[in-house]
Amino acid sequence: MRHCFGWQEEKPAYGFGLMVDTLRREGKPWNHKRVYRVYRALNLNLRRKGKKRLPNRYPQPLSVPESINQCWSIDFMSDALMNGRRFRTFNVVDDYNREVLANEVGLNLPSQRSIRVLDRIALTRGYPAKMRMDNGPELISTTMATWAEEHNIDLEFIQPGKPIQNSYIERFKRTYRSEVLDKYAFRDLEEVREISRNWIREYNEERPHQSLGKLTPMEYRIKYCPENSKFWMALKGVDIKYYKAIHW
Repeated sequence: MRHCFGWQEEKPAYGFGLMVDTLRREGKPWNHKRVYRVYRALNLNLRRKGKKRLPNRYPQPLSVPESINQCWSIDFMSDALMNGRRFRTFNVVDDYNREVLANEVGLNLPSQRSIRVLDRIALTRGYPAKMRMDNGPELISTTMATWAEEHNIDLEFIQPGKPIQNSYIERFKRTYRSEVLDKYAFRDLEEVREISRNWIREYNEERPHQSLGKLTPMEYRIKYCPENSKFWMALKGVDIKYYKAIHW
C-alpha cells in the first residue's frame, strides 16, 4: 500500500500496466489482480479524454526499422516559463528502439542549432540513413537540406496535417508533455533542462516499453544491437556482459 502511495506522488502519469511492469522489474512478487485492487482503492486510475476520429479506409502501418540509425524522427515542442516567456524543445528519437537521442531546450532553435545537436549525437552514434519530420520552417530550410546531402541522409517529410505519419515521436511528445511540461511550473530554462534530463534518463534506461517487449530502450538496443552499444557502455563505464547478466 505504501509503495502505491509513493507511485502516486512520484509518477502520477503512470497507468496500471506500466506500474505492474515496473514493479515486476523491481522484484515485487505481487499478483496483478491484487495490485489492481489497491490501484482502484487509491483512485489512481487515469482518465483520458477520447477523441472522435473518422476511420481510415486504407490505413498504412508505420515501418519498423531493423536496426538503429536506419531512421530518426525529429520534431519541436513549445511551452512557457512562469514569467510567460515562451521556449521550445528540439526532440530526436531513434525509431528502432524509441530511444530519445536529444532534447534541446532554448528560447530560439534555428536550423543551425538543430544541426549542431544532430552532429553532437553522431559523434557517439553515427549518422542516420533517414530522418522523418514535418514541414516546419526550420526543417524545410536550405541549411538542413545541404547538411543532409553532405552526410547522405534522406529527408522524409510527412504530409501536412498528418502527424500520425510521424507517430513514434508523437507518442514520445504526448508522454513528455503530460509527465514534464504539464506537470511542472518552470522558473528558468536551466530548470527545464535539469528536469527533462533526469526524466529522459529514466525514460531511456528504466522505463519498460510495451512495444519493445517490456524492455527499456537501452536494454533493447544492447540485446539486439550489442555491437552498436559497446561505445555507449564504455562511456558509462559499464561492462556489457555484466549488464546483460543482471537484466536477462
